[in-house]
Amino acid sequence: MIARHSDMNYQDVLDGIKIKTLVYGAKTLMTEFILKKGSLLPDHAHPYEQTGYLIKGGIVLHIGESKHELHQGDSWSIPENIPHMAEILEDSVALEVFSPPRSDYKKYLDAKSLAD
Repeated sequence: MIARHSDMNYQDVLDGIKIKTLVYGAKTLMTEFILKKGSLLPDHAHPYEQTGYLIKGGIVLHIGESKHELHQGDSWSIPENIPHMAEILEDSVALEVFSPPRSDYKKYLDAKSLAD
């Protein structure tokens, strides 16, 4: 699967948090999140390993009992079933990869950006 960059078709999932699934395959799914300063990603856990990269901005990421302030260029990996949450310190953009692919995130795929 190949997708071309587009600033269109992000979907609101929470107040101040938008998502777009970029591509997925048999073992991974990649998403882009646009995060508005002051928003909160509530505490949650899921059966997916989650690896992320902060393209721009600043967040505080809570993983289990630990707390990490992250800025542009920082990255993370969250094991499956570990509670985590994020406080958004400034307008941010994050890229995240989930394994196995999240079937619930496939609906956020921007089909218009897919290459022939």
